[in-house]
Amino acid sequence: MNHDVFSEILFGLYDNKVVPYLGPGVLFDSRHKKSGQPMPADSKSLILAMNDGQPMAPKLMYEFPRAAMNRELKRGRNFLTQFLDSVYGHSDWTRAGIHDWLAEWRPHYVVDINRDTQLLDSYADQEHTLIVGVARISANQHRFKIYHYVGSEYHEIDQADANHNIPILFKPMGSPRPESNYIASDADYVDYITELMGGFAIPNFLKDYRKGKKYLLIGLPLNRDSERMVMSDIVYAASEPKGWVLRKNPTEKEQRFCKRLGLEIIPADCRDFLDYMMTKEAA
Repeated sequence: MNHDVFSEILFGLYDNKVVPYLGPGVLFDSRHKKSGQPMPADSKSLILAMNDGQPMAPKLMYEFPRAAMNRELKRGRNFLTQFLDSVYGHSDWTRAGIHDWLAEWRPHYVVDINRDTQLLDSYADQEHTLIVGVARISANQHRFKIYHYVGSEYHEIDQADANHNIPILFKPMGSPRPESNYIASDADYVDYITELMGGFAIPNFLKDYRKGKKYLLIGLPLNRDSERMVMSDIVYAASEPKGWVLRKNPTEKEQRFCKRLGLEIIPADCRDFLDYMMTKEAA
C-alpha cells in the first residue's frame, strides 16, 4: 500500500479535484441492526436476497441485472421496486465507515452507484442537490430526476433551476428516497446506458462541473460490463489520467480495462483506505 499515493489522493479530495465514486464495497461493514447480516449490495448478495437466500441458475448468478430481468419477466417490474424498497427503504442498517468519513468531510460532488440511502443521510443537515437515475420513461427524454434538499425535505426541480454551488449527490442506479426509482434489470440498464451515451442521463450543469476532475473508485469491481459502461460515461471529460481504483486482486480483464481508461490500480481495499484516513485525522 503506497501512502504517498493516498496522500496525493487526499489532497485532491479536500480540494474537490478528486471525486469519490462509490461501489458496493463501501458497505462492507454495514450490518442489519437485529440479525447482524451484512447489507446486500454486490450482485451475488442482491440475487440471493431477491431469491429468498437461494442461488439462481448459473447464467443468472453472473450479474444482478440479468437475474433481476428474469424476475421482472416472471413477476412484473413492480416486484423489483418492492424488493429494493424492502432492502433499502428502512433504517435497519448500521452506518458504513466510509459514509461516516464522508459525513465529516462533505465533498462537493459524490457518485454513488449503490441504492441505499446512507449518502443522503450524510448530508441530511446540509442543503444539497440530488440527481437520481431513472429508466424506461416515455414522458421525458431525460433519464434523471433532480431534487433540491433544504430543511428536511426534497423538492423535484428542473435542471435549469439546479444549484451547482451546493453539494451534488449523484445516485445513477436510484434510491428509495425521495421516491422509489431504480435502475435494476437488464432492460433498465440498456435504456439508461443508451441515453447516458447520448448525453441525456446527466444534467447540463453537471456536464460542466465534472470537466477535468479525477476520480477515486472505492469498492467498485470492474469485471462486469454494466458497471464499467455506466462508470465510463459518468467520468467522461475527466482529466488524463482519470484517477485511481482501489482493488487488491484485480483480474487481467480489470487490469486491461483500467490501463485503457487511464485508471491507476491501488492494491488496497476500503478497510485500508479507512485505516489510512483515520491515521491522518489522528495525526
